[in-house]
Amino acid sequence: MTVEKKDIQKTIYDNAKSHFLGNFPDSLPIEQAYVHIGMYLGWVIDNDLYSEYFEEEADMQIFRFKRREISCTILSEIWDGYLGFELFNKNGNMFTYYYYGGGLYRNDYDEVLVKKLPSIYHVKDSWENYNEIQSRITVRYNDWKKLVGK
Repeated sequence: MTVEKKDIQKTIYDNAKSHFLGNFPDSLPIEQAYVHIGMYLGWVIDNDLYSEYFEEEADMQIFRFKRREISCTILSEIWDGYLGFELFNKNGNMFTYYYYGGGLYRNDYDEVLVKKLPSIYHVKDSWENYNEIQSRITVRYNDWKKLVGK
């Protein structure tokens, strides 16, 4: 599987606005549209797969997230729920293109966290939930590295 650099450049993997302007449940606070994005971005931070640009722009948020002083939702809200190519380093982008862009993250998120909840927006932003999904993402990342020979 080869991914061309041009395929990744300018890729927007997700944006909270597309969620809360879509079929987002009226009964939930808007912040719930940020949870799944923030959990993935948190995993990227914990695994140092972010870009120099992101590090320069978000050094304090990165530091505070690693200390668990800000939640996944707050992390995502700071970036307006945006998840795009410029936030990741080369490996981060290649994996994100494959995993998040390919819909595998959403499948894992549903299986690990959504389960019998009404929607992805009903998942609670908690460290317990983050730990569960980050474990699954890490397994997928390690499998991906073997697949591409990293």
